[in-house]
Amino acid sequence: MGSELSLSELITLTARESARVALDVQRALEEDLGLGDVTAALLPDRPAVAELRCKSNAVIAGRPWFDACFLVLDPAIQIEWQVQEGASVTAGSLICRLRGRSRALVSAERTALNFLQTLSATATTTAQYVAALQGMHTRVLDTRKTLPGLRLAQKYAVRVGGGINHRVGLFDAVMVKENHIAAAGSIAAVVTQAKALHPGLPIIVEVESLQELLQAIDSRVDRVLLDEFDESEMCEAVTLTAGRVPLEVSGGVALADVSRIGATGVDFISVGSLTKHVQAVDLSLRVLPPPDRGMVSL
Repeated sequence: MGSELSLSELITLTARESARVALDVQRALEEDLGLGDVTAALLPDRPAVAELRCKSNAVIAGRPWFDACFLVLDPAIQIEWQVQEGASVTAGSLICRLRGRSRALVSAERTALNFLQTLSATATTTAQYVAALQGMHTRVLDTRKTLPGLRLAQKYAVRVGGGINHRVGLFDAVMVKENHIAAAGSIAAVVTQAKALHPGLPIIVEVESLQELLQAIDSRVDRVLLDEFDESEMCEAVTLTAGRVPLEVSGGVALADVSRIGATGVDFISVGSLTKHVQAVDLSLRVLPPPDRGMVSL
């Protein structure tokens, strides 16, 4: 399994993710602003302060995307974060304070919140699955079931929540399933072809029986995905494998099932709901009244 990563390592953007932040934000702002924010144009463009609060318990993730939305419209804006990326917060917590031009604050608000509420939702859900496996060997993986165009962002949020990234796409690992095996004739045949064509890529094989598991082990694959195994069969697979190849379980795994599956000793559980069934974290950004409009005495 290797050594555990620290939170600071988990929340470090990869080079590809860093480049993607700017592209994600540019696309999102263009979608929302179009030719310009016609309502913000009505406002006097003067210095203003806004506060962001979280209205539910959550794990905060997505600060790079949030920051970029405001910096594009006001490069001089100051964002004073009160919590770290990956922090667990309670309802009512002050998340950050922003000091910048009033028009930029209101124009970037919705796009910035969309990123932060979605990525925090992924991190929060992931953290719940990770917590259910506390003290166990098993680790939580994400899948390719991500929101279109936000895959790298959501996979980053999975790491913030304590999960581990699976393959990014169809290009960075060979995933052999039942139809590939049937077409090639056997697990050995398709694995041999995969190694010849893609010698640098990991090979993952999905198996439907203990017999196929033995074939995959003999073919020296990098990981085996147990398809439709019940818990007793998972235990048998772990015993039979004896650590020779990592074992993964996937397919409709609910939070209530995680600890039981982890107790079988499998290495990974991949969970699509980390990224596809997210419920946005409830956030509120409020621009504070100007200082010259202090409290009215009654």
